[in-house]
Amino acid sequence: MTVNDMLRMFAGGFVLLTLALSQLHSPYWLLFTAFVGLNLLQSAFTKWCPLMSILRGFKVRDYDHEARKGA
Repeated sequence: MTVNDMLRMFAGGFVLLTLALSQLHSPYWLLFTAFVGLNLLQSAFTKWCPLMSILRGFKVRDYDHEARKGA
């Protein structure tokens, strides 16, 4: 799994989790959902995401070597 794959997995998971928590616990969980969305938006413009830096620190692959071989 690559950094981009894990980023999408974390973002999607957090959005779904906070949506569920907002229905089951408190609507204030939607603020966290907004934070995830704003972070994704800013990363589109700045090309920098804090989670990607963390994942790279854990030595997660940046791209899929097998997919590049066939291209």
